[in-house]
Amino acid sequence: MKYEAVIGLEVHVQLDTKSKMFTRVGTGFGKPPNSLTDAVVLGLPGALPVMNREAIEKSIRVGLLLGCKIAKVCKWDRKNYFYPDMPKNYQISQFDQPICEGGEVEIEMPGESPAVMGPHRMVKLTRIHLEEDVGKLTHYESDSLVDYNRAGSPLLEIVSEPDLFSPDEVFAYLTSLRNSLVSAAISPCDMEKGQLRCDANVSIRPVGSETLGTKVELKNLNTISGVRNGVEYEIRRQTKVLDEGGEIFQETRRWNPEQKYTTPMRSKEMAHDYRYFPDPDLMPVQISDDWVDKIRDQLPEKPFDKQRRYRDEMNLPYSSTSALCGDRLLCEFFETAAALTDVPAKVANWVVNDLLRELGQTNSEEDEENASLPQRCKVTPNMLADLVNLIEDAVISNNVAKEIFPEMFASGRTAKEIIAEKGLEMQSDGDEIESLCAQAIASDSDAAEKFRGGKEGAINALKGVVMKATRGQANPKVVDETLRRLLAQ
Repeated sequence: MKYEAVIGLEVHVQLDTKSKMFTRVGTGFGKPPNSLTDAVVLGLPGALPVMNREAIEKSIRVGLLLGCKIAKVCKWDRKNYFYPDMPKNYQISQFDQPICEGGEVEIEMPGESPAVMGPHRMVKLTRIHLEEDVGKLTHYESDSLVDYNRAGSPLLEIVSEPDLFSPDEVFAYLTSLRNSLVSAAISPCDMEKGQLRCDANVSIRPVGSETLGTKVELKNLNTISGVRNGVEYEIRRQTKVLDEGGEIFQETRRWNPEQKYTTPMRSKEMAHDYRYFPDPDLMPVQISDDWVDKIRDQLPEKPFDKQRRYRDEMNLPYSSTSALCGDRLLCEFFETAAALTDVPAKVANWVVNDLLRELGQTNSEEDEENASLPQRCKVTPNMLADLVNLIEDAVISNNVAKEIFPEMFASGRTAKEIIAEKGLEMQSDGDEIESLCAQAIASDSDAAEKFRGGKEGAINALKGVVMKATRGQANPKVVDETLRRLLAQ
């Protein structure tokens, strides 16, 4: 390959707080336009900002999760620009004294097999700073409308080093970062609601060169897959320009997700274009060691650490750990259920396959907006553990359990209630099963002779006859033992 890509990401995360960054006005999505405003948000004369302590604590929490250096003192600056998304014509941000510096994000690259954990590496961060969000502009053919509902919401900007080198690494980085933020209750990180937004800085350089190429900023990247696709296209575009003897210009380009190409928006601004200066209405924030230590003591387990623990301590396969560890509530559900059984791997299999399937089929916008997994799910961890234990104790077969689980999910009834009502307990009566096994052998002499001739798999055909005759309620272990004894005679 003649060129290599170098990519840095600027990720904006709306912090999940009750009120905005510098005013008591509430935050929220889907409210009537311009209903979440006040004099501070609208920049009216005489309105003074007051800091949101919760937003600062959550910013420190993110910094500790990502191994950043937490500033002893951070300050507020005015980023000046004239644009209708911010009515006071400046944004309160942090310029030269951010709340967090350095840090890293662990990413997983695809392995040789989808069923095996791939290699991991750390992506370096430059800084994390806290600022207020801006309003949302909607453009029409001849008009533009602005909604200031999100203006002033606490926004965390996480800036990576130019330390990503492929679209797949970009995808892995955003997935890992999102999982960490969601699991730590920092933000729901729903990109469709603007809670997670990403700009990508893309450049290419000759392979082996240490000098960075001219960077191009990509905007309008509205999904994690969209970021990957936009970066992939931009690498191809820049490569073609250089191959044809052209020059890459520093600019901002817009990604078109429908047509899958980028178009120029504007020349890229530099920091001095914003005329940063300290905000005279806000004092610097002093962050004590005791405050940081208190937040550190409350940090949750990181998703990749949890994934490794599940693998090492519970012997869970990668297919289960990768599905579980991006969802904090799902992990809590699993761990509660697993603690009530001796087979955590089987509990995990039920959670990531059957439970997630049922949740997916009953999803609605109302569920997404208002209810966590425990509220949406009538099957409790105790109920799932009881179901798994009934299988392990040979009270019911796995097939019967699969049959009754959807009814448990829909009704909230326990497995034992449904089993008793429908008479689904496994049959272990030796005489009856022996009679059915003898009939199966007599009706399929070909399978019987193949098994006697050394073809182990031939016994499955005989088992199937017995299980069908008992509607799946015969104890498979008893059936297997009985068939083998009769076939040996």
